[in-house]
Amino acid sequence: MSDWQDMIVGDRMAVDEEFSTEVDGSPFSRQEWGLIMTATSFEITDPGDEEAATLVADTSELPAVMPELERVAEMGPMGGPQEQSGGGGGLIGSVLDSLGLGGGGDDDGVDEERLEAAESMVDRYAEELQSHLETEGRWAEVRAAAAGGDEP
Repeated sequence: MSDWQDMIVGDRMAVDEEFSTEVDGSPFSRQEWGLIMTATSFEITDPGDEEAATLVADTSELPAVMPELERVAEMGPMGGPQEQSGGGGGLIGSVLDSLGLGGGGDDDGVDEERLEAAESMVDRYAEELQSHLETEGRWAEVRAAAAGGDEP
């Protein structure tokens, strides 16, 4: 993690708290949102240009975690699989699915609608984080650190 990202840990915690109402109103549980955020990194484009600098989310790793996100969504309240009515695959179906022989769903296993929803939420989070940094008077300092790379 670069210096500027270390600088904003507390700010991210504050924004996480503010953003929790949006997470609660989203199609994602808090556990799913945590997984989404783990797969997301942030960059500052044009950090040396006060007018053009923007905090952006890099969501390129999200497609790789979407299948895991689906497994989290299928978990019951105690962390086990939910009971399914009407002929679920059970253990054998799970094994076949893990081997890619399950025969259900998209070829890549990614629900494009949920992926788009996750990317949209992460973009709003990045906007809120940048707004928070600007409001707190920290944006210029963070941009300067990002422009300087990892140098102290």
